[in-house]
Amino acid sequence: MDVWESVVGQAQVVERLKKVAQGDSSKIAQSWLICGSAGFGCAKVARAFAAALQSSGKIASNRAAENSATQINTQINTDKIASEVLAGTSPDVNILSTDKVTVSIDEVRELVSISEQMPSVAPWRIIIIEDVGRMLERTTNVLLKEIEEPAPRTIWILCAASAADVLPTIRSRSQIVNLAQPSDQDVQEYVQQSAHIDAKTAASVARIAQGNVDLAMLYATSESARSRREELVAGVLRLSSAIDAIMLAQTLIEDAKSQAEDEVQKSVEAEQSEFLRINGIKPTDKIPPKIRSAYNAIGKKDDVKRKVTRVSRDVLNRAIDAICSVYRDVLVVLNNAQSQTPLVNQEFKAEIMQLSKKNTAERALKCLDALAVAKKRLAGNGNATLVFEALFCSLS
Repeated sequence: MDVWESVVGQAQVVERLKKVAQGDSSKIAQSWLICGSAGFGCAKVARAFAAALQSSGKIASNRAAENSATQINTQINTDKIASEVLAGTSPDVNILSTDKVTVSIDEVRELVSISEQMPSVAPWRIIIIEDVGRMLERTTNVLLKEIEEPAPRTIWILCAASAADVLPTIRSRSQIVNLAQPSDQDVQEYVQQSAHIDAKTAASVARIAQGNVDLAMLYATSESARSRREELVAGVLRLSSAIDAIMLAQTLIEDAKSQAEDEVQKSVEAEQSEFLRINGIKPTDKIPPKIRSAYNAIGKKDDVKRKVTRVSRDVLNRAIDAICSVYRDVLVVLNNAQSQTPLVNQEFKAEIMQLSKKNTAERALKCLDALAVAKKRLAGNGNATLVFEALFCSLS
């Protein structure tokens, strides 16, 4: 099986990591840092690399086998190992992916403890942390000690938006892999095949996603998500007063909160249903006392609140990216670069042309700076309503 088939637009990275996985296992670095913006596929690259390391190592240990039946069995075993890694069910690959705002120190301590164990069925014990940038400094310090002196058969694969988000001491001890922005063509082909949509829709969602594969899949599978983006862009293009700014901010915040609550509630219900299924309990049955606390922990109020905050913040960050694309298009028009750089928001071409007449390149750049400031304020736990009211007032 090809463990790299879900990785989009990263041909050079895939080639590099393939060589590492198939090379001398004694020379493989034990700490890797995969860097790329949201949606570029850091987590997918990390899992694919882990699967390649585990399956390639198994093949290497059986290369001397000459019996064809043995070789077939070996291939079946390696495919099984790779499938388990990609599915997140491998006993030797531990993945930390948080749906909360920060990665807790207890979660990292647990991984550090696991990392000291020898692998059970595969060549390596691999630990993947999908968002190192969400660690607080004291949490990162716990991780640093293990990165400095890893166990003999342990490999750490860390994911971050940028190497700058990671402590210099961890960065200096890791092999850094920088992901490229996937091209619109690569994203279009992947989305069309994965979401089973027509070429025109695939091209449209790839264009507005701007290299973000996850976002392209969201737009491809959710017409409401595309509609919300269009409404936001239209609202930004209509901004003309402080009243417009305040009303648009209120609408955006309420919509983000509603989306987050719905998404988290569906997630909790799915987890509860799976818990009941695994334990052989029907939805109408009473929960046995021995497992009642574990069942109730799934929908714990504090955890749900933190998850809602995280999802809401993700929605608002997507909104900022969509607004950035508007002023990116304005700059394209002002620089007469449409023939080389097509507009992202082609559905609003007339409105963007009109906005370009009212702005200078300097003014458009100031708007992009204001958007960057808003993103930083959100990341710093700023009040979302105030952040967007200030942002939209500066854009109007």
